[in-house]
Amino acid sequence: IKMMKYILVLLSALVCLSSTSVNAFAPSSPRVTAGASVRTQPQSFLSTPTLSSSPTVLFGKKEARAQGNERKNKKERVKKVKDDVIEVEGKVIESLPNAMFRCTIEGAPETQEPVLATISGKIRKFYVKILVGDQVTIELSPYDLTRGRITFRKR
Repeated sequence: IKMMKYILVLLSALVCLSSTSVNAFAPSSPRVTAGASVRTQPQSFLSTPTLSSSPTVLFGKKEARAQGNERKNKKERVKKVKDDVIEVEGKVIESLPNAMFRCTIEGAPETQEPVLATISGKIRKFYVKILVGDQVTIELSPYDLTRGRITFRKR
């Protein structure tokens, strides 16, 4: 009689688990990669979750992050427009201490003295190495045309 009660309790527990959404004893679902979603069904001990090919709808922060990831994969260089600087192309001719460089401006006459340029914060942050002979983009201050900031190193 005790054995019958024990079997009855186990069977009722199985029926409850299969009829409700409680998955206490069900196997854990696999990790889902981006682009695939898991369709949940009432699980039994033998069933596994199935993957659907329907597009995933994102809301809030996750939607913003997804848009940011799409932006990161683009190759074009987007830069803020500054109206108070003069942007010119140049070539590094001398490396000086404290991340300073002497650069010539492309298309300038030979009599013009070289520009004394330092590296910008982004280049400093990402440890971009600038060597003598590199083609660079320089931002010149309109107040002092002999000093500038190196903002981009050509590949």
